[in-house]
Amino acid sequence: MLLLTPLQQPLLVAGGDFCRTRHCAAISYASSYGLNASCNKRKVQNEYNLRLRKPSLNHHYKGIGGGYTFQKYDMKFVVKATSEKSFGSESQAFDPKSVSDSVKNSLDAFYRFSRPHTVIGTALSIISVSLLAVEKISDISPLFFTGVLEAVVAALFMNIYIVGLNQLSDVEIDKINKPYLPLASGEYSFGTGVAIVSSFSILSFGLSWIVGSWPLFWALFVSFVLGTAYSINVPLLRWKRFAVLAAMCILAVRAVIVQLAFFLHMQTHVYKRPPVFSRPLIFATAFMSFFSVVIALFKDIPDIEGDKVFGIQSFSVRLGQKPVFWTCVTLLEIAYGVALLVGASSPCLWSKIFTGLGHAVLAAILWYQAKSVDLKSKASITSFYMFIWKLFYAEYLLIPFVR
Repeated sequence: MLLLTPLQQPLLVAGGDFCRTRHCAAISYASSYGLNASCNKRKVQNEYNLRLRKPSLNHHYKGIGGGYTFQKYDMKFVVKATSEKSFGSESQAFDPKSVSDSVKNSLDAFYRFSRPHTVIGTALSIISVSLLAVEKISDISPLFFTGVLEAVVAALFMNIYIVGLNQLSDVEIDKINKPYLPLASGEYSFGTGVAIVSSFSILSFGLSWIVGSWPLFWALFVSFVLGTAYSINVPLLRWKRFAVLAAMCILAVRAVIVQLAFFLHMQTHVYKRPPVFSRPLIFATAFMSFFSVVIALFKDIPDIEGDKVFGIQSFSVRLGQKPVFWTCVTLLEIAYGVALLVGASSPCLWSKIFTGLGHAVLAAILWYQAKSVDLKSKASITSFYMFIWKLFYAEYLLIPFVR
């Protein structure tokens, strides 16, 4: 038995003509107690109309009379509507496309933070120099690939430390020179940059300790010291402020450490052979000394605006962009000329062809590209600088053919 509450009664009256007359109201009252009355049929019809016209009444009413039963169905629809809204919000919160975009943005930021052109250069140089330690075809074995992988991974970790530390020290400069970098653009906080740099330096030294190669350890340690001295802004350091010291840091790492230390890692640690300084190794060290000086000089040409503001006395700031640009081109052309002579004097015919012809082609491409550079356009200079790095990669493809 159901008694109508005071809140339910006005809703029933407002629903239509269900209880329009006193007579029908009495019948409704009687029928609620299961009594048969003469206007039962009319009441059924009215309640049916009421249900059709007002399906959203927010109460539960059950009338029993003449064997019929009214049940409220709208509650199911209300719950369903609420559930759909809830599931919709959850779907939006865990939208796969949104998660995918977030992952892509994170990877892109780290890609730019790692300075990929230096990563590629480091990996190619180590692989190329490692091949100089190969004396016979049987040396190309799982042992060789393991040794190369150990060196490449440890060096790439250190490379990220060095370029990351440079960005941490140059946030304000990079807002002018390289605003697309994550720290300069605000994508990375300073704390995030510190965490990344610290983590990769620890990973680099940790891997070298596990490997147990002294040449590998010293390569990483010297790179760590010079990379820190180059960038960090403390008294007596931040050597990038001084053109000669900056160039010497880059030359020491790219020309000397990479060639000698990683060759010795393969020669003494992997193959367990006595150290030797072969003709190809000497050529690689000499040639990359030229190339490292060119990179050290050229990298400051597109950054002249920010360097002037923050007092970085690069050669481009002191001498101007044009003299430094053509000095770099001339140094590279001289290096290619020396490489042609080395190739011509090789006792191996295939070495003559690859070394001589390869460097002649690179020298011609360099000269052609240099003449088309607009020194008044930062975009044009930056594009040519990246072309210099492509020549750097190409050289390491040719070095294993030197004999």
